[in-house]
Amino acid sequence: MALRTSKPILRLLSVLAMCAGVAIMASGCSSPAADAAATTSARQLRLGYFDNVTHAPALIGVQEGIFSKSLGSVALKTERFNAGPATIEALSAGAIDAAFLGPSPAINSFTASGGASLRVVAGATNGGAALVVRKGIDNVSQLKGTTLATPQLGNTQDVALRTYLAKNGLKTSVSGGGDVTITPTDNAQTLQLFKQGKVDGAWLPEPWASRLVLDAGAHVLVDEHTQWKGGAFPTTVLVVRTDFLQQHPQTVAALITGERDAISWLNHHDSAESVKAINARLTADGGSALPDAVVARALKNVSFSVDPLASTFPLQLKHAVDAGLAKNAKLNGLFDLRTVNTALKKSGAAPVSAAGLGRQ
Repeated sequence: MALRTSKPILRLLSVLAMCAGVAIMASGCSSPAADAAATTSARQLRLGYFDNVTHAPALIGVQEGIFSKSLGSVALKTERFNAGPATIEALSAGAIDAAFLGPSPAINSFTASGGASLRVVAGATNGGAALVVRKGIDNVSQLKGTTLATPQLGNTQDVALRTYLAKNGLKTSVSGGGDVTITPTDNAQTLQLFKQGKVDGAWLPEPWASRLVLDAGAHVLVDEHTQWKGGAFPTTVLVVRTDFLQQHPQTVAALITGERDAISWLNHHDSAESVKAINARLTADGGSALPDAVVARALKNVSFSVDPLASTFPLQLKHAVDAGLAKNAKLNGLFDLRTVNTALKKSGAAPVSAAGLGRQ
């Protein structure tokens, strides 16, 4: 005997069927099938990084096959950048899924998007940035009237330089005027311009600070660690597009596993082995290696950790606001450290803090 179904029940079944067929994360009627589809592993992970020693976890992760091993069947595609703002452009355009970059561009993207664009999922590198200058400049007062370079307008080192100059009463402008002229310049070009006497110095990440010192006769006027309470500051963090994190948490977890393994590799190999591996990656990426002495010097100025030092980010934002490079905004939600902390807990390590600025 056929069962009769009332019209209200039929309407309810119709609505449930429609909900089951629509995979909208924010809807109130997502089905298990839709949820599963929304959290599958990605077929490909597109990862951005710089050919800098401050990005050594990325360089080692790629060079030693650590990322490929951790990602398994997920294909790894890499893209290299010179500075954070250009990386953010690619991330915002959906051209890459994750990236190693400095705090300032990450903050700018997050605030400009109303908190929607990305999440910081782990730290990477702390330290490793300095203001290096020509002979004859031995104190901050002698910087007046000089021309200094940074990797890109609004990047982490650009903000650091403008902050330092302002603290010492020297005015700058994002258009290039002021007591000190700041010219955002590609790092390799900065080296050449410094050798030619066309710039007087630069605030740079490693290994570029070491290159100017060892290859061009510069000397360190300011090591950035002296500008931070306790001497610790993040130079590089790992960020992921928010939608990619939501759709492919397993893939992000695999990437973070790879990063932790790469950091472990760096922390357990001696300098000579690290120099060799980093130079092998630089050669594969750009066709040439750096002098071993440059990489070795640079490695002495950095440390590697998945702790993003989240408590420093509000001050990073304040510096950018004061320099006229950002607008004041709340950073709540910037961090999602749940995956890295789950891994740390399993290994018996202490968790890292989001400093109240996200999930941990």
